Amino acid sequence: MRYRFDWLFRPGRRLPDPELAGLCAELTAVGETCLEPLPAYQVFLATREELSDKAIIVARRADGGAMAGFCSAVLLEVAGVGEVLHLGLTCVRPEDRGGGLTHRLAARLVARYLLRRPLSRIWVTNVACVLSSLGNFALHVSGAHPAPGSPGPRREHHLIADAFDRRYRAKAHIQPWAVFDPATFVFRGSGRGSAFQKRADDQRYHHRDPALNAYYAGIMHFDDGDEVLQVGTLAVADVVRHLWRRARPPAQ
Repeated sequence: MRYRFDWLFRPGRRLPDPELAGLCAELTAVGETCLEPLPAYQVFLATREELSDKAIIVARRADGGAMAGFCSAVLLEVAGVGEVLHLGLTCVRPEDRGGGLTHRLAARLVARYLLRRPLSRIWVTNVACVLSSLGNFALHVSGAHPAPGSPGPRREHHLIADAFDRRYRAKAHIQPWAVFDPATFVFRGSGRGSAFQKRADDQRYHHRDPALNAYYAGIMHFDDGDEVLQVGTLAVADVVRHLWRRARPPAQ
């Protein structure tokens, strides 16, 4: 299926009320096809304030313009680091899955954000218990921590982790009762009982690389609802290399 992609940067600051309400209704409708129960956070709060710190890529079907999916990132300010792009929330309607749309949405969002700062290396974060999401971050983000082979967190990793723990839990749906483990960068019990909690044996959410699955499964307790905070950096050159690798024909 063919799609067109729309880029929305801080729409809560820019869109008039009717357009913002329409956008929020479409985002919520897509979210309801993915998450049960729908979490009360991020774009689903549908307020102008909540849409004012978001960078969003929307995929619409080329044959009619219906919203097929979206990726919504959060722009966070961290003292001593600057602006951090939290990769946040991606939802795709069931009938639009299977063709790589989830990956295309995330890649386009990062690329569009980097075009605003083409000479910069940006800090990016991810909070997840989904092994495929954690594995992809480890593979494609420079200096990712925690990740196999990571030399350990730098000062900036610690500053960002502390900001998430103290100020930005709600932005990543990290529950108030969760306990942050600085040794593993895991929020213990954060996703317990939520739509984001996954079973360890549910292979739909596993990465294709068994070693990455084993690494992240080894630092989390799925039954307790643990979630991993990942921190790393990206630059335009990283995105170009990633797109080039994906475009190469497989070796014969």
